Amino acid sequence: MRSILSILLLFVCSITYSQTTISGSVVDNNSQPIPGANVIVVGTSSGTSTDFDGNFTLTLDQNPPFTLQASSIGFTSTSEQVNENNQVINFILEEGTSLDEVVISASRTPERIFESPVTVERFGLKEIKNTASADFYDGLENLKGVDVNTNSLTFKAINTRGFATFANTRFMQLVDGMDNSTPALNFPIGNLVGMNETDVQSVELLPGAASALYGANAFNGILFMRSKSPFDHTGISGYYKQGITSQDAAGDNTYRDAGIRVAHKFSEKFAAKVNFGWLKGTDWVANNMQGKPEGGATRASTDYDGYNVYGDEVSTNIHDASGGLGVIPDVVVSRTGYNETDLTDYNAESVKADWGLYYRPWASDFEIQYVGKVGTGSTIYQGTNRYYIDNFTQQQHKIEVRNDNFFLRGYVVADKAGDSYDMVFTGININRAFKSDEDWFGDYIATYAGIELSGNPQGLTDEQKHAAARAIADNGRFAPGSKQFNNAFNRVIQDPDFSKGSQFKDASKYYHADGNYNFSHLWDAIEVQVGGSYRRYSLNSSGTIYTDYNEAIEYSEFGMYTQLQKQLELNESLKLKLTGSLRYDKSEFFDGFFSPRISAGLTVNENHNIRASYQTGFRNPTTQDLFIGLDAGRAILVGSAPTNLDRYVRTYDANDGNRYTQSGAAAYNNSYTQSSVLAFEAARKTGTPLAEASQLLRVGNSNIVEPEQVTSFEVGYRGKLNSTIIDLSLYYNKYKDFISGENVIAPLYGQVGDNALSVDAIDSDDYITYQTYTNSDADINSYGGSIGLSTKVLNGFDLGVNYTYTKQDFDQAAFPDFRTNFNTPEHKVKASFGKTDLFKNFGFNVAWRWSDDYYWQATFGDGDIPAYHTLDAQLNYRVPKIKSSFKVGATNILGDEYFTAIGTGYIGSMYYVSWTINNL
Repeated sequence: MRSILSILLLFVCSITYSQTTISGSVVDNNSQPIPGANVIVVGTSSGTSTDFDGNFTLTLDQNPPFTLQASSIGFTSTSEQVNENNQVINFILEEGTSLDEVVISASRTPERIFESPVTVERFGLKEIKNTASADFYDGLENLKGVDVNTNSLTFKAINTRGFATFANTRFMQLVDGMDNSTPALNFPIGNLVGMNETDVQSVELLPGAASALYGANAFNGILFMRSKSPFDHTGISGYYKQGITSQDAAGDNTYRDAGIRVAHKFSEKFAAKVNFGWLKGTDWVANNMQGKPEGGATRASTDYDGYNVYGDEVSTNIHDASGGLGVIPDVVVSRTGYNETDLTDYNAESVKADWGLYYRPWASDFEIQYVGKVGTGSTIYQGTNRYYIDNFTQQQHKIEVRNDNFFLRGYVVADKAGDSYDMVFTGININRAFKSDEDWFGDYIATYAGIELSGNPQGLTDEQKHAAARAIADNGRFAPGSKQFNNAFNRVIQDPDFSKGSQFKDASKYYHADGNYNFSHLWDAIEVQVGGSYRRYSLNSSGTIYTDYNEAIEYSEFGMYTQLQKQLELNESLKLKLTGSLRYDKSEFFDGFFSPRISAGLTVNENHNIRASYQTGFRNPTTQDLFIGLDAGRAILVGSAPTNLDRYVRTYDANDGNRYTQSGAAAYNNSYTQSSVLAFEAARKTGTPLAEASQLLRVGNSNIVEPEQVTSFEVGYRGKLNSTIIDLSLYYNKYKDFISGENVIAPLYGQVGDNALSVDAIDSDDYITYQTYTNSDADINSYGGSIGLSTKVLNGFDLGVNYTYTKQDFDQAAFPDFRTNFNTPEHKVKASFGKTDLFKNFGFNVAWRWSDDYYWQATFGDGDIPAYHTLDAQLNYRVPKIKSSFKVGATNILGDEYFTAIGTGYIGSMYYVSWTINNL
């Protein structure tokens, strides 16, 4: 009996030990609940987070006494002693400042943003909750120094410090450590297959070079998005948004966005989570009918080529094509094109899901993770042409082992193009399905010649003669919406042969592994980190993007780095933090090289910090720079990997009656610059003799592309003056071997510089235009700075304002064929005003942005972007009883439509209401 009692006593004790429970709340100094605050047992990994009302309950396998700590971003942490089971503890956190926020990205180790050695922008839970934008990703546009180029409703490209098109290969985006750039395109496509708003823990952005720690693509900026751990944030949360988009071109259309997060901690050892998100709306309609600069300005022009009209890219000089008929004028005529609105339904959709399993075998910080992500959607992408990315899918799978001192991860990123197609070639090949180019121009010439040879009895003007010729050539043309048009459209978008179709096929992927170890727990003298990465690409577009006609193209690159960091206590109020980093990278195509970074941060006292840094960055040529082989209509894009040049081979019919076979190598070893050919042609039109005009031709022969490098100098200040937080930075970037596209023209016969056959080929229009990928010999520099101020005014209202200046230093006139794609305004101003608790449970925020005018330069088209300003606002109301928050918001309230790039749709207004349930 005594033995039984002893066993029962031990059993009861074990139950008591396993059921120590503490409950309570976490509020701010105004007694407002703090949702999502962390409550942990000091010295352990055990903990929980507060729910929507700021309440928490924690059950753990530990007997009192022990210490409980509560913390939340933007507040000072506080601790309380737990002395008994079922104790109730109510924490009150004092609101801190943005200087107290902790960032990880700047040095790969947690540190206060106040002491960060480089410029860092942070977008945390408070900013996500209060953003006036339609979602958190759009809200990043309010950060200082950040441009968001709007490609479409669901695809927005982040740009910092210039030099970017929508294909921003100089900017990296990491989601929980995984690069989410697409393998086929080699750059991130916004948040189309990214994160759900309910799962975002924090967003950090480094606007400068970060290659010393993060490798090749962290060249002009890097975005870090971290998700919530299911160990710290459990429960169910979700949101639903309903609204409209409003645009002059498209009218008012329904917009919906929904997401749900489910996370559960099964024990101190195992937790899991699942996220799902869905967004659907109507994209911004692009209807710019203005003719491109190199052609006619209006549809009445014979050589009209409209920005958002496709099929009219096909043109010819009808005098040359007529075979010498003396009555045919020496003019260029283009085929009649289709409007973009005829070639897409503007469906904008994003469906994404992710899931994770998290295992802590010793119930400590040592963790094994498996994370999977998959996303699909439809959007519009603008590159050399306009593309409808339809049913595109991307997936990622990661296994990671980590603790507070190290991580080792490996992941794969794979994409499929789905039903994506090129809208320009769709228009071109629907026209060809109706009538071949040869027949169409033949009918045009015959009609015009007939009018002239008959003596023009009706007395038609020249404009009327061309209109009559076009009408005859277009007779029977497929009308948009007709059965003939729809049948041709469906055939074309399902055919990957660009001579008669427009479909993109792709199933590319890359494999990546990286790791890092921080030795700071082993000694106090100096913090030492070491790490490395490896990536292998497998490009598989079936020859529709790359020259992978017969098999996938594979290549690899690797890198390794180390960082040393030391903080010196100079006196009681003066601290000096020194950081040095060095990275070595090697691609199998290029020589390896080193990227150093040196920085110093001087903390004068708790309110003032001065920082300075010197670093170099590099960028390996992208997959497209190396292996693309794509006839984009205006030019053939040929990557410059040595093995790529001879894989792209085509045969052409020349005006001299012969056929010639030419490879992409001609662009790099037998070409003239495009600007010199244009000057030659202009001279010939004015009657300049051939021999004299030939002196205008200049050899092109682009160099094979090499890695690009940047040297960056930056100084900055962070501090607090009374109640105002100041963050100031100035930078100067010097680029070497700057990578960009260069247009060259390769004659079909002759050798450039021979002043004979090659000149005859150019004079006879027997040539091919290429866009090469090469490095500039020019000095390309940029410089600028930004300043941000935030403070409390009018008894607790939040006021923030920032200004950014960005300038390019490049002599375009001296290098007319080289494009830097700087694409950023010289001046930007942003401001926000709001209050989280205007009165009980009610808050609001207003955000205003102004952008100076700037010149957009890209392969699709160049042009001026007018200055614009936009105003966003939101009102929110919390209902703690049902753990809910309701928001009414609008973007571009003033209704002044604007655009951020040539060729895209005008950005209209959005109006929405949302309901968020947060049962964490």
